[in-house]
Amino acid sequence: MFIAILDFKATDRAAALAQLDGEGDRVRAMPGNVAFRVYASRADDAAVAVIHEWDDEASFAGYLRSGSFARLGEVLRPMMVGAPVSRRFNADLLETVA
Repeated sequence: MFIAILDFKATDRAAALAQLDGEGDRVRAMPGNVAFRVYASRADDAAVAVIHEWDDEASFAGYLRSGSFARLGEVLRPMMVGAPVSRRFNADLLETVA
């Protein structure tokens, strides 16, 4: 499994969240996507976090080449305060507990 966590601050968090929500279904429908979750910080009115889970790094690379990624960048980058931080991990799923 490949996990990417993106953290950034936006001058207009509501607009950033709306853009992420608008692309969410398309991202979730991409081959290899396990999850795409968007969070608004409770501690910082400008902070946003996005958690991606993918079957593998190749699937995530497909997302990075996608129209969804390009559209998100066009809208989000101009409203970002400072540079975004993206941490990427290779992980082994031990179990899913329901």
